[in-house]
Amino acid sequence: MSVHTRSAVILCALALLPAPAPAAAAPPAPAVRFGDCPDSVPRPPAPDRVECGRIDVPLDRHHPEGPRLTIAVSRVPASGTPAERRGILLVNPGGPGGSGLPYAVTKRAKLPESVRRSYDVIGFDPRGVGRSSPVGCGDMGGLFDSPSADPVPASATAERAYLASLRDMAHDCATGAGDVLPYLSTERTAYDMDAVRAALGEPRTSFLGVSYGSHLGAAYAALFPRRVGRMVLDSVVGPWDWYAFDVLQSRALLRQRDTFFEWAAAHADRFGLGSDADDIRRAALRVRRGLGAAPVDGFGASEFDRAVYRALGRTERWTTLADGMRNYLNDRTTDGLRPGTAFDSADSRNYEAANRIVKCADGPAPTPDRILADIRRTRRIDSQPVLTGMEASTCAYWPYRPARRTPLGGPDAPPVLLVASAHDAVTPIEGARELGEVLPGSRLITLADDYSHGVFASRGNTCVDGTVAAYLVGGKVPDTDVRCAGPGLPEPGGDGR
Repeated sequence: MSVHTRSAVILCALALLPAPAPAAAAPPAPAVRFGDCPDSVPRPPAPDRVECGRIDVPLDRHHPEGPRLTIAVSRVPASGTPAERRGILLVNPGGPGGSGLPYAVTKRAKLPESVRRSYDVIGFDPRGVGRSSPVGCGDMGGLFDSPSADPVPASATAERAYLASLRDMAHDCATGAGDVLPYLSTERTAYDMDAVRAALGEPRTSFLGVSYGSHLGAAYAALFPRRVGRMVLDSVVGPWDWYAFDVLQSRALLRQRDTFFEWAAAHADRFGLGSDADDIRRAALRVRRGLGAAPVDGFGASEFDRAVYRALGRTERWTTLADGMRNYLNDRTTDGLRPGTAFDSADSRNYEAANRIVKCADGPAPTPDRILADIRRTRRIDSQPVLTGMEASTCAYWPYRPARRTPLGGPDAPPVLLVASAHDAVTPIEGARELGEVLPGSRLITLADDYSHGVFASRGNTCVDGTVAAYLVGGKVPDTDVRCAGPGLPEPGGDGR
């Protein structure tokens, strides 16, 4: 069946579905039966413990007797006394596509002690991810080829090939996901979150969402405002459609890369790449051109862009990137530029599939003409941009159109804390400011003079962590927005992996 035929079939099927209804009281949910966790979930140090279970939820909540999905859940119980307990703190690490099952352990280990004592920290794999009925998109239009095609089209021929790869990716997702494709979205995951709450027997959900997790939390607040306990949205995605967000991010990455060039030049004695930002820029272009012309063991220009994209999000990775560039220019090795996990691993393939599927399910899609126009505009700003995060471009060829955008926030939600790094390029701070407009009573905590993605219980900032902990444990909402002094740019250090 062609992708166009599949599109018509899915569109017809969707037309028969009832329009989404406002959140209603869910039927009683069976309790989660906890037991041992899979090996992918780390064990916390004693006396803390982690336990895992699962619940079954309807694929389509409008047809609860139909097919069902499994949602995998993990729990690290609160370490304090019963009097200290404040309920559950559901956590999500981002994505779309990030696995939350191990995150209950890894994130909890970084939380302030008062929060660990107060909350059962609950992780979960969103539908389609990890151990929650995982989805796949096959080859994804050649995304996992090694080396993969150059992601920055610089000619009419390259632009046509770029659009063709997006069309192939959409087709591969329609084929790989099959009948579940229309049922994997942020809004449907928010309903699953409430099913987890009900299965745990809790009246409210407190929530910590990072990056995409902030989008998911805002969706839960829109659907279930009276079931929100305390909510912290960190490194906030703005209330835009995903493609608009991707474009904004691509421009922010150019500014961040310029900052990296200036930083590496300021440490010329350490890296040996040059003494001004233009020297570092030219070095990066030499690396990219060299890898594009002669990939090293499957590591080419696209893989280098991916390494740059990953590094720009966290300043502690900048030393590794600069060292990796120098090592390649000196002896053509790429070890320092490669991620710790292979891009084509099973987990990575699932992440990339779920990422495209959820983004395309959440709202409007760009047209191919708009995609090319935006790439050309970005290339006029910088001839060699980083387009690795332009994931929603695939939606131009998606086989169905969602009926509406994912609802976010609303006047009935309780006060929410928004947390942002002043110079985060992955989720620019504009997103936090704009999401705050649809979450009345919210407060924004800004870590000034900081350039990294992920702030609370991540950057080790006592002002941020103390303010958020006071809110989560005692319900103290700051009277006004809070600005915390940040660390500035780092000194060169270890490999940052």
